[in-house]
Amino acid sequence: MTSIIKVDTIQTAAGGTPTASSLGIDLGNVGKIGQVVYVTNTTGLFTTSSSFVTTSFTGSITPSSSSSKILGILLCRPFTETSSNEMVGQISSNRSTTPWEGYLNYNNGGAIAVQSTLTFVDTPNTTGVVTYTLKIRSTNGGSVAVHPNGATDGTGGYILMEVLA
Repeated sequence: MTSIIKVDTIQTAAGGTPTASSLGIDLGNVGKIGQVVYVTNTTGLFTTSSSFVTTSFTGSITPSSSSSKILGILLCRPFTETSSNEMVGQISSNRSTTPWEGYLNYNNGGAIAVQSTLTFVDTPNTTGVVTYTLKIRSTNGGSVAVHPNGATDGTGGYILMEVLA
């Protein structure tokens, strides 16, 4: 059986307007952004490896609470040179055992360099420094790169946000 409660107004015992805390609801800081860190990277890396190669794309954040989550967004300009080639990106952390992985670029003909993102959520369970590192690989042995030709236009790096829990 489902119950429905309908009221026009809720008041405190003193007749005032209730707040979340007067109703016993503790919102605290849950879900709020504690800090935002933006780290840019201007060093490129070319590879034809089908195994992951570590890039210089790193970003670090120090959570204020061990129960916080980290929302991370990698921004990069991946480049694929060979038709039917894909660049796979992998983000690993010095605190997490499982990396995040995703396709950064797919080439269906000609050289392609487009802005790309890879988003992840981490629960590092620490108040120590957490560092994220991008690794890349080619799917068919063709050239792939991040920041082709040493581009320094601010299109690469990390946005790291601490979400308080």
